[in-house]
Amino acid sequence: MTFQEHFQGRFFNMLRWSQLDQLWETVNAQPNHWYVYFVGDTVPTIPMLADELKQFIQELDQLLHKEHDYNYCGIVYVDDRDTPTMIKIFDPNNLGASCGSSGSVVPPRWLLTQFPPEAIIDNAPTPANRRRWWQRLFSNSEEKK
Repeated sequence: MTFQEHFQGRFFNMLRWSQLDQLWETVNAQPNHWYVYFVGDTVPTIPMLADELKQFIQELDQLLHKEHDYNYCGIVYVDDRDTPTMIKIFDPNNLGASCGSSGSVVPPRWLLTQFPPEAIIDNAPTPANRRRWWQRLFSNSEEKK
């Protein structure tokens, strides 16, 4: 299966925060071979290191809880809850109609994938606050090296 076929395939919604917590635990337990793609930025060519992935998940989880202040999650989708290989995370400040019911699909802001990623078309401008968050996150990990 190609990256695009998998990306367009069936995904399951992490409706409850507890489901998202379980998903993060599953990913952190198998942290190798995960690419993290900030959609609209450069496509990564190498997987993240386990420590970087753990930091990314921690920071992203905090951001999602802070900016999606509801008693449900509903903005993270996974291909397989038990053995995930692709996770779509939508930006709480740019949800649009992630299911495509409005006729235009809003792509996820972040993609975790064990498939080497390919560019995802995002015609919307990347919000400056998201770009700064992304750059801050990875400038901190570069300083630790």
